[in-house]
Amino acid sequence: MELRFLNYLQFRWAHVLELTIEHALVTITTVAIATVIGVAVGVATYRTDRARQLVLGIASVFLTIPSLALFGLFIGLIGLGIVPVIIALVMYSLLPILANTIVGLRSVDPAIVESAQGIGMPRNARLLRIELPLAWPVILTGIRVSTLLTIGIAAIGAYIRGPGLGQDIFTGLARIGSPQAINYVLGGVLGIVLLAILFDLLFVLVNRITTSRGIQ
Repeated sequence: MELRFLNYLQFRWAHVLELTIEHALVTITTVAIATVIGVAVGVATYRTDRARQLVLGIASVFLTIPSLALFGLFIGLIGLGIVPVIIALVMYSLLPILANTIVGLRSVDPAIVESAQGIGMPRNARLLRIELPLAWPVILTGIRVSTLLTIGIAAIGAYIRGPGLGQDIFTGLARIGSPQAINYVLGGVLGIVLLAILFDLLFVLVNRITTSRGIQ
């Protein structure tokens, strides 16, 4: 089987690479949108208990919806293709970013914030120059978790003709019993695993570059 799979990769590597790039681009787009929304909502609600509980509850509900069911629902509401895939993936990736933004901001030492306030620093300046930088490692962890989550769930987007490695996985599943079925599935799965490892290493690097040594 190993030899057959290596032969399969030899003749299909360009196709697998193309799907891998598509998968990575969908992931990056999704996480970028979710980060903007999650951080903005977290900043807007972290000081208020009721608002904070409400947005976390809504984001938690998103994460409990079975992915195949949500993608299927979007067929009737939006149609097929990349747009419904990204919308669904943003819904799934919101919770870790939102929750970590709130936790990170609430964990900032109040004494530091009060000292900045005491020297006359405006609230927006305190948020941008003190609170967000101190909360950044926690926020980045949420983005990292969301990215890995998105890489996995994005494969199911092929169910509604989304891009990425899920196309080969579903092709292989549809051809169960044929000689090439396992190669399609294995190629897609290994591509997803490789992407997850590369993105995880990237976040380790980003954390070292963007986090102050005093916070690390």
